[in-house]
Amino acid sequence: MNIVTLIRRETAELSGRTAVVESDRSVTYSQLLDRIATMGNELKRLGVGPGQRIAFRCKDGIDYIVGSLALLEAGAAVVTVPDSVTADEVKETIDRIDVNGLLFHTDFPLPNASTSSAVGNFAWQARPAAPELDARCRSIDAAFIRFSSGTTGESKGVVLSHQSIEDRTDAANAGLQISSADTILWVLGMSHHFVVSILLFLRRGATIIVANQNFPFSVLEAAERYPITFIYASPVHYFLLAMSAVPKETLAKVRLAISTSMKMPPDISSQFAAKFGLTPAEAYGIIEIGLPFINTEPNAAGGRNTVGRVLPAYKVQIRNADEHGVGEVLIQGKGMFDAYFSPWRLRTDITDDGWFHTGDLGRVDEAGRLFLLGRSKTVIVCAGMKVFPEEVEEVINAAPGVKESLVFGRAHPQFGHTPIAHVVMKGNAEPDAVDGLRAHCCEHLSSYKVPVQFVAVESLPKTPSGKLARAAVAMS
Repeated sequence: MNIVTLIRRETAELSGRTAVVESDRSVTYSQLLDRIATMGNELKRLGVGPGQRIAFRCKDGIDYIVGSLALLEAGAAVVTVPDSVTADEVKETIDRIDVNGLLFHTDFPLPNASTSSAVGNFAWQARPAAPELDARCRSIDAAFIRFSSGTTGESKGVVLSHQSIEDRTDAANAGLQISSADTILWVLGMSHHFVVSILLFLRRGATIIVANQNFPFSVLEAAERYPITFIYASPVHYFLLAMSAVPKETLAKVRLAISTSMKMPPDISSQFAAKFGLTPAEAYGIIEIGLPFINTEPNAAGGRNTVGRVLPAYKVQIRNADEHGVGEVLIQGKGMFDAYFSPWRLRTDITDDGWFHTGDLGRVDEAGRLFLLGRSKTVIVCAGMKVFPEEVEEVINAAPGVKESLVFGRAHPQFGHTPIAHVVMKGNAEPDAVDGLRAHCCEHLSSYKVPVQFVAVESLPKTPSGKLARAAVAMS
């Protein structure tokens, strides 16, 4: 089964419907699928095929959808490379996944452009790779490999097969109810949000309005041309819409506004609802699982600050609950990930009798609604983007004059958490050396990973075994 074949079959009667709109460009389903087929055939001619892992980098829009689906049609697995990453992070992804090739939009430089060839609006570069990895990916029919955030630290590389994508998009639509009558306002990044959203929208024949450039002003332009019925965004986007000059009438036809990526702050939800008469529905998405929870009744009694009830395709369990019913959230269901790539481990070797340990803490009330109360892991979620402290610390520790560092998250009213760095400088360091750490980090990290504050400290708290006592700093 190939997800592109499935999209083609399910939209066969919608060939003339607008599929994607990007600024002043648009394509119908017929035009989109023709472009995908043409590019897919060209990639096959260049040797792209099943089991291969291709690094893919492109800005959000029509070309992103065409390029990624062309790779899928050729049988390869898409290794997403966000457009915001640094050259160091690109190299880390290429080496760690041991990709067979790179397909980069012409907006982005290839590591070695002299060996590239043109494929539509993209540049292609082949790369030798380990054949045993090809065999592993073929064995599960791999379609996507994506790190949940950075390419180091705890992120292992999540592998999804075509079958898992079909299953998880079916499961999510039990709550989202996407159809060909929907016009989607898209403001998230496709490199981080694609499988359970964009692919679902395409399967159902909806129209996708790419409006993340010049946001929130682009919302006005989109609404003037198309009746927006569905929003898929993060709390940051809802905050910006609530504070903007976008009038209430712009979103008058929206039937559902999904909030994902991070916990929705109550004040943002209230501000958006007061302006537009619509309360965002909070959802709980996990890259290993999909979208198992959607709160479609945020205005019901007791319905605020919850991600709602588990969707029909899933089960939830609270493990090791305390006297308040709070424990680790475990989930089981259809469309779960097939493997971790680095190191390679199949889902059956990772899950607990089919149950996935999310690392999140929560409780389920008497109505079956899940309330998320925190994370048991060290990962920092900043505006929906995951930041691994170990990755940031490695970069800081490599800077001149730094002895050691500790990065943790500090609560922020709009962004959820922002990274903060406590740094111990060497005795011979210049007095103002800490001031140059921001520029150093900007050279080696994506902007959202760069700490918003660098604090020089005399020492860092340690556990009896000599490890950094992260909790002690985060709670101080």
